[in-house]
Amino acid sequence: MLHPMLRKLLLAATLMAAAATSQAQTSPLDALNFLRGTWTASTNANGSAGATAIGTYTFARDLNGYALQRTGSLDKCTGPKTFDCQHHDQLTIYADPTGALAALYIDSEGHVIQYSIATPDATTAIFTSQGPAAAPHFKLIYHFDGKVMTGKFQGAAPGSTDFHSYLEWSGTKQ
Repeated sequence: MLHPMLRKLLLAATLMAAAATSQAQTSPLDALNFLRGTWTASTNANGSAGATAIGTYTFARDLNGYALQRTGSLDKCTGPKTFDCQHHDQLTIYADPTGALAALYIDSEGHVIQYSIATPDATTAIFTSQGPAAAPHFKLIYHFDGKVMTGKFQGAAPGSTDFHSYLEWSGTKQ
């Protein structure tokens, strides 16, 4: 039988260890830490948008660490009449109640896209749109090679799994 004082010390040590463990737990958003920071972005000719754009975007934790928010700005943009160079959007990434990564995209053209997110490795995030089979599907892909972040926004026709790039970009961390 343990002495009452020793029992209290063991209980206190157990509670302190439990508190330290809960503080050390990681967030599902930690899988996307490679995205965090401010990045330059320049489009390339690989997308079908026919636009040339230069700007920056930032991924930063928000809402007490429960969300990762992407914001961006265009410094220079030229494109066909069908490309909106005044485009604004927001992307909010979060962990759903099961701990799976998800995102909500909303833009100034009225588009709303719900994404599920896969992280096949420590430097790649693939956002895949969720929606009815009768609607177009989209992928947003980020990959960091250690120096350069590349990105692709791709679309597929309803019912198809054949994705084509609409816009591709790359840049470095500022």
